[in-house]
Amino acid sequence: MSVEQKWPDQIWVVRHGQSAANVARDVAEADDRSVIGITARDADVPLSDLGKRQAAALGCWFGQMPAEERPSVVLASPFVRAHDTADGIIEAAGLDRNELAFAVDERLREKEFGILEGLTKRGIREKLPEEHARREIWGKFYYRPPGGESWADVILRLRMLLETITREYRRERVLIVCHSVVVQCFRYLFERMSEKQILEIDRAIDVANCSVTSYRFDPACGKHGKLVRDLTYFVAPLDAAGAEVTTAPDGLLALNK
Repeated sequence: MSVEQKWPDQIWVVRHGQSAANVARDVAEADDRSVIGITARDADVPLSDLGKRQAAALGCWFGQMPAEERPSVVLASPFVRAHDTADGIIEAAGLDRNELAFAVDERLREKEFGILEGLTKRGIREKLPEEHARREIWGKFYYRPPGGESWADVILRLRMLLETITREYRRERVLIVCHSVVVQCFRYLFERMSEKQILEIDRAIDVANCSVTSYRFDPACGKHGKLVRDLTYFVAPLDAAGAEVTTAPDGLLALNK
């Protein structure tokens, strides 16, 4: 007896374009400062001009696909940089907003850094040495800063999101626009990784802005079919459009590695 497919036909997981905070962090680290110097809420940090070009380049790539292969659903983090990336992709791809299911979902928001937000690596060591030591002991998968989240906390909310996706978007083509930690946590879930496996990948590879990691449903895999990864941190659309590829860590924090 055949079993009904529970997954979308295709899922693309995309990190947002370069943001103003990415640029400010790079400058703060290069100058060996303690603080990044962005006063806005992390949720309100906008895209840089390059980030807008990156989103448009990726949108053009989606727009070159046959109509029956383009995204039919777009889910975005509510943070401005992710929401605006999704809008830029939709516009450049020429997707019909009247036919497209679009939703902003807070479960896709950036990992919350709590008391560490706005500090560089030096700033955390100097201003919060006890928290720096605690993170060294626990590791970033389980370390939860006061007022913030661990990777495990992010994974928990993504598990709940996947219940929504399998309930509402089966057989759809779903584009998810989110943040670097969230991209890695999706990989952990979709590929059934261990803590060690995903952290080894995260140490070795930076998730580039507007990079694509995608999964296609394969009915021949597993007992009832499963999602199979077919693109990994894919940035060819940016290269083709002449949009610089950037890999700065996400959020108002420089302690993601």
